[in-house]
Amino acid sequence: MRDQRLDRLADVLVRYSTRVRKGDLVGIAADPIAMPAVEAVFEAVLKAGGHPFWRPAAHSLDELLLEHGSDEQIAHLNPLRIDFVEKVDVQIGFWSETNTKASSRIDPARSAAARQTYKPVMKRFMDRVADGSLRWVGTLMPTQASAQDAEMSLSQYEKFVFEAGLLHLDDPAAAWGKLRQSQQRVCDFLQPRKELHFRAPANDDHDGTDLRVPVAGGTWINCFGDQNFPDGEVFTGPQGADGHVNYTFPCVYDGREVEGVRLVFKGGRVVDASARKNEAYLFAMLDQDEGARSLGEIAIGTNYAIREFSKNTLFDEKIGGTFHAAVGAGYPESGNTNDSALHWDMVCDLRRGGSICADGEVFHEAGRFKQAGWPGST
Repeated sequence: MRDQRLDRLADVLVRYSTRVRKGDLVGIAADPIAMPAVEAVFEAVLKAGGHPFWRPAAHSLDELLLEHGSDEQIAHLNPLRIDFVEKVDVQIGFWSETNTKASSRIDPARSAAARQTYKPVMKRFMDRVADGSLRWVGTLMPTQASAQDAEMSLSQYEKFVFEAGLLHLDDPAAAWGKLRQSQQRVCDFLQPRKELHFRAPANDDHDGTDLRVPVAGGTWINCFGDQNFPDGEVFTGPQGADGHVNYTFPCVYDGREVEGVRLVFKGGRVVDASARKNEAYLFAMLDQDEGARSLGEIAIGTNYAIREFSKNTLFDEKIGGTFHAAVGAGYPESGNTNDSALHWDMVCDLRRGGSICADGEVFHEAGRFKQAGWPGST
């Protein structure tokens, strides 16, 4: 018997997140281990009148390509990947890794080369999302590997995942609608602002964070479960960045944990970088193309149902009381068109004395918004 929480998840993904309509071609991308979730979504799409199909995706095959493939094979772009992005009306993706550390010993240069190969796919995907012709959502199917990363049992992790999506509530879609309204108040406040200033105190390990980000000309986007699930953030396309950030959490990308990351920005680009662990990987990602060192996104986490770091960016970037800045590709709809094969969200905790100012006004302090009716307020 299928876990009923997967049916609740499928209902939200199909009816609320992607709004599947009669006749929609719906691609469900997932590893075979996520088959119970695929079946739940497949059934929900049928009930909505759409045409579902499953596109298998397997991290193990990607790893084989990186380990045994020639340079020519790594550089080969499968035309079916472009065709998939071009043809579907809706994409629903499940991330469900069985070994999150499988690529840890792959040469970073080969990983970067593979990212470059699929850069056209990523760009076309972003362009279609921006113009509204493609609706999508990505979510996670709990696995033992992800639970182990989070230092939880599988049952504890499943509870963490489903409650982060508000699926334990009587009407999850209504709860996400309420969060959407409160986040829109943040977007409306920030839209006319010209600059954000992020600060976090120093400690024994680093000199804190002091980052100024011009945002005039960007568009603030309200993320309420329509693309990532669970969700809970507001973001915009930065128009530059100056200062430095010390990331309090490990920066996880493609299964690699890079600890103690410090980035220095000038004119919106990383001009200096360091890390205590996996520094070589950090530089390999930042140097993979011209756009990788530019800031493509600046965001504030607003999901206060997520309270702990789990080493999974889908959840960690949404933690209420944090902000994240992504180096690499920007989202055109946010006003940032930076072009890169990289999009790496790095999360900074503000709950221990941090603050965010907008044009000199402190509106977020010690991890909480100061205004009533905004996310996390009582």
